[in-house]
Amino acid sequence: MYSVREISPQIYWIGGNDRRLELFENLFPLTNGVSYNSYLILDEKTAIVDTVDDAITDQYLENIEHLMQGRELDYLIINHMEPDHCGNIENIIRRYPNVKVVGNNKSFQLFGQFYNMDITKNQMLVGEGDELSLGKHNLKFICAPMVHWPEVMMNFETTTGILFSADAFGTFGALTGNIFDDEVDYKGLYLEEARRYYANIVGKFGAQVQSVFKKIGSYDIKMICSLHGPIFRKDLKLILDLYDKWSRYEAEKEGVVIFYGTMYGNTANTADALANKLADRGVQDIRVYDVSKTHPSYIISDIWKYSHLVAAAPTYNMGLYYPMDNLLHEMIALGVKNRKVSIIGNHSWASAANKLMTERFASMKNMEIIGNTFDMKSRLKDNQENMLDELADAIAASVLKK
Repeated sequence: MYSVREISPQIYWIGGNDRRLELFENLFPLTNGVSYNSYLILDEKTAIVDTVDDAITDQYLENIEHLMQGRELDYLIINHMEPDHCGNIENIIRRYPNVKVVGNNKSFQLFGQFYNMDITKNQMLVGEGDELSLGKHNLKFICAPMVHWPEVMMNFETTTGILFSADAFGTFGALTGNIFDDEVDYKGLYLEEARRYYANIVGKFGAQVQSVFKKIGSYDIKMICSLHGPIFRKDLKLILDLYDKWSRYEAEKEGVVIFYGTMYGNTANTADALANKLADRGVQDIRVYDVSKTHPSYIISDIWKYSHLVAAAPTYNMGLYYPMDNLLHEMIALGVKNRKVSIIGNHSWASAANKLMTERFASMKNMEIIGNTFDMKSRLKDNQENMLDELADAIAASVLKK
């Protein structure tokens, strides 16, 4: 059964959902699945904006057939060549062999890397500022390289103010039939997942996101159609402001994320004691994570959200406890910066964790150390509580700006 919705006269959502997929990119947990959005414009000329993952091919082709009603497809616009969006290009071309596939040089290079079909005769090259008239509707092409792949483009439909934004402004989480932001509790259902999506998928490329903001800053955007998640037609300012802040690596709010590694519970006990002391001092919005249990993508999301971080971990095999080492590696790879950090190490006979965590954070930009780092010997004893009190005082003073 087809499943489509009109989002503007002559413009339709023709995407679908995959609630069976457990790991996005075989990396990131999907509690509520994911949507793959695609759009069809039925004007004097017809155009599809991006396709979908091959996991939902049957549903997708049925959607197209229902709306096309035997018409020819004139254009297939490829804004993003990642397989979850280009998985049906070949199927579209087989059904519409005369279709013009619209992309840039990098798009077609990547197509040749992923697929065997020769589409040379179908190719239509476009670049920054080029426009494509479909009749009443007109698409202006905006190059957005490295948001978050090198070939990425966006399209601005100049008559309706619709921005087809590729992966930007998207989120994890399947759609529920309500495809617009004003039809759902976006903050309740999607915002946390939108941040997790941004931080882990796009986060490294903040400078490139800022470049796109400069390009679209003068556009009168009325609607944002991403390739994942709800369409924005009401509270565009919410997601635009958050993307601006996230891409500047600015914390959304003051708060503390404590993430620890623990072998036998001693480091965990210290982390919990610190959280309790911070709460006693009036600090709110404290998040505590065991790095061995919680997937790094969730911790990274809160690292993007909050201003202060506390890392606590033991030495392991003369190095840093592996899950903590992995998390810090991901933070470095994603370009995390502009945070205030406190560090607690632990060891029984040879100390390495404290030194290695300090080095990892020093390699990140503008990471300010708050309080004195200290290194426990197996377990923090009652007569050493003053060290934790001093650290809690320093963190609380910074968070509360005392």
